Amino acid sequence: MASTGSIPPKTLIVVVVAAVLGGLVGGLLVKLASNGSNSLEGQAVCVATTVADEVLPSVVTVQVAGQAGGGTGTGELIRDDGTILTNDHVIAAAANGGSLSVRYADGTTSPATIVGRDPLTDLAVLKAADGAEGFPVIAIGSSASLQVGQPVVALGAPLGLYSTVTSGIVSALDRYVPVPAANGGTHHLVDAIQTDASINPGNSGGPLVDCSGDLVGINSAIITVPNSAGETGGGSVGLGFAIPVDLAIPLADQLIETGRVAHPTFGVQAVPLEPTQGSSGGLLLTDVTAGGPAATAGLQAGDILITVDGVPATRVAALERAIVSKSAGDPVEVTYVRNGQTSTATVVLGAG
Repeated sequence: MASTGSIPPKTLIVVVVAAVLGGLVGGLLVKLASNGSNSLEGQAVCVATTVADEVLPSVVTVQVAGQAGGGTGTGELIRDDGTILTNDHVIAAAANGGSLSVRYADGTTSPATIVGRDPLTDLAVLKAADGAEGFPVIAIGSSASLQVGQPVVALGAPLGLYSTVTSGIVSALDRYVPVPAANGGTHHLVDAIQTDASINPGNSGGPLVDCSGDLVGINSAIITVPNSAGETGGGSVGLGFAIPVDLAIPLADQLIETGRVAHPTFGVQAVPLEPTQGSSGGLLLTDVTAGGPAATAGLQAGDILITVDGVPATRVAALERAIVSKSAGDPVEVTYVRNGQTSTATVVLGAG
């Protein structure tokens, strides 16, 4: 996994999902996005009219109804049988007895069902009942070649405003952004693309594309600044985050094939330790699965993890972050303390 720049916890900002409009996730804003040429060469911005004409027919508005209320998000057609990629937080309220529908760019609608969910990475796959006949599949690009400063375009339904297009640049790469999830857990946006293209509630799950209209990211979260009363909320301040397509598509393929993502495992349970004088804290291993990856690497219950994959282990999220973009069999370097002695070990991740 590439080195990441995480969001400083002490900064007076709030990371929120570029969420579903309405009561669905609105309460979770932690409470929990010219010459007519398409060439990047010499361009400071994309030719947004050309991008919009090409991409909007592949974009759908996801309409959700559940016991906790309803709302809207965004998705994109990734297969020609009506398969749609979106965020898990967009459809979470419909997962237990709720209903879903999608609205196409021409205003027609279709019922939809959930194919699979991965709350850990905040991705979900849907299937339109009518197969989305007549609507094109979005072109899949690559996030690996993105450069800071490169122009991009975001498309979706911010605040329920269908077929909205905003443009900006890639502001930064390789961000790690933990976002509160509806069930009390955490979505982990790993190696996320930071953009100043305006993303707002309702953009979640929608495409971030390059100037050729190729999908490079899934818009998922924004940062907002609390007001003078300390209240969260508000819209875009130019800090949005998208899941890179090179991570999203392989996970989507797993969801399509099996309905779930088989994330690898460490084989431990851990709780965070508060920093004290002379100690920076860490993760106390409360249980190590016998014969599991951590036990095989020599870790024991009572050990304190200091770093995981080169990142300080101050929260349990450090373990989850390390496995999101890895596979079973991948090595993860850890530093730990046992009886006052600091050691290192290599944990080979197990199958999930």
